[in-house]
Amino acid sequence: MKLSVVIPARDEEGSIAATVLEIAATLAREAIPFEIVVVDDHSGDATAACVRALSLQDGRIRLAPNPGRPGFGMAVRTGIEQSSGDAVAVMMGDGSDSPADLIAYYRKLQEGYECVFGSRFIRGSRIVDYPAHKLALNRLANWFIKVLFRIPYNDVTNAFKCYRREAIQLMQPLISHQFNLTVELPLKAIVRGATYAVIPISWTNRKTGISKLKIKEMGSRYLFIVLYLFLEKHLARGDYKKQPAKVSEHV
Repeated sequence: MKLSVVIPARDEEGSIAATVLEIAATLAREAIPFEIVVVDDHSGDATAACVRALSLQDGRIRLAPNPGRPGFGMAVRTGIEQSSGDAVAVMMGDGSDSPADLIAYYRKLQEGYECVFGSRFIRGSRIVDYPAHKLALNRLANWFIKVLFRIPYNDVTNAFKCYRREAIQLMQPLISHQFNLTVELPLKAIVRGATYAVIPISWTNRKTGISKLKIKEMGSRYLFIVLYLFLEKHLARGDYKKQPAKVSEHV
């Protein structure tokens, strides 16, 4: 099972090379077939040049410029469209996500799950240097989603997740342009009936650069996608849900 790692990156020249090299080395040690697709989201620094240099050293690393409007969601959608793996993982370019957790995701997919979601807030998880105000907003938003959808999962807003290609096809069309895609992907998978596992993961705050998530700008976008999928769940009468596989009988 080939794994595509999609990394949206805007102005990440300080961390992108180390992030990509660590992911590539970890996957290679585990003998996992992979590609890393770094999507340059209209960077104004040397992010693209750093990735091009890496791609010359390793053909499994590719640069994919975001041809559309800037935005995290647009960048991830570009990476998914240009990826070729049987499964797709979305990771951040700032080094906050652990490659060891990526291996755990892959092993869970091998067990037959269509999606694997990490949680930073269950037993066995670990967070380092999470800004207090963002942590409070994170827990409030995830509590709201958990209660609204009546699901046990408590870290929906985290971008770092892994999906089989069939699950991504089930989610189409994707509509989020910005960070609300982090909510659209897992909630669509859940609402439409994909199987998923939840495992503990670690998260470490970035060492360089500035976070691109602007909470004031994203609030209404997050709410829009949550309500959109809430309405789909309750009003669409299963039109978009995964259909049971047909079994053919031979006499």
